[in-house]
Amino acid sequence: MASVFLKIDSLTKNFGSFTALRDISLEVFEGEFVCFLGPSGCGKTTLLRAIAGLDIQTQGRVEQAGQDISVLPPSERDFGIVFQSYALFPNLSVNKNVAYGLESRRSKREEVDQRVSELLALVDLADQGKKYPSQLSGGQQQRVALARALATSPGLLLLDEPLSALDAKVRAHLRQEIKRLQKRLAVTTIMVTHDQEEALTMADRIVVMNHGVIEQIGTPEQIYATPASAFVAEFIGTMNFVSALATGSGTFTHAGGSLDVSADGLKESGQVRLAIRPEDIYLSQGTDTPRLNQVVGEVTAAEYLGAFVRISLAPEGWESTLQVDASTDRAAALGIKVGAPAYVELPPEKILVYPEAV
Repeated sequence: MASVFLKIDSLTKNFGSFTALRDISLEVFEGEFVCFLGPSGCGKTTLLRAIAGLDIQTQGRVEQAGQDISVLPPSERDFGIVFQSYALFPNLSVNKNVAYGLESRRSKREEVDQRVSELLALVDLADQGKKYPSQLSGGQQQRVALARALATSPGLLLLDEPLSALDAKVRAHLRQEIKRLQKRLAVTTIMVTHDQEEALTMADRIVVMNHGVIEQIGTPEQIYATPASAFVAEFIGTMNFVSALATGSGTFTHAGGSLDVSADGLKESGQVRLAIRPEDIYLSQGTDTPRLNQVVGEVTAAEYLGAFVRISLAPEGWESTLQVDASTDRAAALGIKVGAPAYVELPPEKILVYPEAV
């Protein structure tokens, strides 16, 4: 088990009367890649800046490698940072940008040159050293920013939405490159993102934030399969929600009938929200003998998405439509088309239960 490299204890950050972060506690392990994920304004960038010392917390402690760094200025903290805007010096060559931190530490010229060459080779820019940032593409500029952040061999790498300014194809490629590089260097990394796909594909663990608090911490698989709250369920991936009333023994009534649920440790009572992923709903042939949680409705839309079709189903009496994902072969075999009826089954073990929002 890796040791704790970064520890955040009861951290709160106020801006006047506004509380941006409320009682945040978190441990990041050595060599781990952690993503802070959440919507705009949830506090993820403020937390990153508190770790860097760019916004000192109002209360709480930050420890790095066993040292209390809570009140240290950024210059005395051991981190490299990559911003969304790259923040490269436009008047300096790529070589000089990467060398900046090393030269500030008055490292020997031959050591600086060797380190710069190593890093540019590492980010596949070995032949770009003499160019200026304006002569590079957005993806290349981001690689330079990454090389510069790694130049001083920091213990902690901080990435603030590093890919958001890039187009989708470049973003997907750099995602893989950054993850590969992070694993190769074994540098503890924290990345801020609002892009769930980015977090799911890159992180060892995800910290989902909302309104200045942590909603859930877990692996990508845990966050997706067992979201701890309705907010996480709705924010990560696509989710169907149904307002229902618990009647006991795992049966819930709603506007369109009833649903049986077999979730582990089911404790919710009264008014609840039932949730199920579109891919967990089974598109069936239908039968005159109703099956458990069988639902029939009119197909109002069928969106072809390559490997699967996303079907919008309007069951009679329901307050909302159901999104159902089925393979293109399955949808074709059952003759799914807009305006026609379709049968689906909601597996009881796949239905999640959350308290109704107040």
